[in-house]
Amino acid sequence: MERDIPWDLFDASRLSDEQAHSIKMNAIMEWAALPTTEMFLRDHRDDSDFSAFTSIWFFEQQKHAMVMMEYLLRFRPDLVPTEAELHEVRFEFDPAPALETVMLHFCGEVRLHHWYARAAEWHAEPVITAIYQTLALDEARHAAAHLRYLRQALDRRPGETQAAFTKIGALMTGDGGGSRASHPATLHVNQSLFPRDTVQSRMPDPGWLARWLDTQIRFDRACEGRVVAAILRDLSTLMGQGSASPEAWNRGEKEVAQAAD
Repeated sequence: MERDIPWDLFDASRLSDEQAHSIKMNAIMEWAALPTTEMFLRDHRDDSDFSAFTSIWFFEQQKHAMVMMEYLLRFRPDLVPTEAELHEVRFEFDPAPALETVMLHFCGEVRLHHWYARAAEWHAEPVITAIYQTLALDEARHAAAHLRYLRQALDRRPGETQAAFTKIGALMTGDGGGSRASHPATLHVNQSLFPRDTVQSRMPDPGWLARWLDTQIRFDRACEGRVVAAILRDLSTLMGQGSASPEAWNRGEKEVAQAAD
């Protein structure tokens, strides 16, 4: 954190209250790596290799929340998240098919890479710009690591893995532009807590993510198209299908569901 972030370049004149509030919300959203890790370790109890990887992923992912909180502690201490605000997004996720959750988080890492690259462009203050650029690269690296695990799973359990690819790929790519906010933080994960069972709904400002995407970093249809293209390119390569469209993945998901019936 000391070597990679140019803290001495801070320029208070280039940080607005709106941007500082957004950094706080983003820090809290990233804190949800904690319950995600607890879910992964529970649901992958029979896979020691992936569990060991999860512990490293958690160490790196948690630094995303911590570096944004360090930024606020240094430059906007009035906005540092409280323990209660952080703990609110630590809640139990219902058990789910293990491969589907890995696939879901692979897609989430790809999406975060693009979100954070866009956030770096929106911010003008040099230190937070550098932080978002660093986080964007981190998320791309994490996506690549999840993709390697999915490749191993495809070799070991091809049928189950292909079904997970198809189902979650359809969910996370939608129609190529309408699923802009499809991310693990926006999905319902605990039936007993519904409707407050998404990370987003348990944040102090539940409407923040939509505003951030719509009016702040302006993550528009073209940006979403790049996310969808990246996800489909990687999954199509894994499955040896060449280039697939969102419509093809949706058709594949329906075929999988019909076969299950």
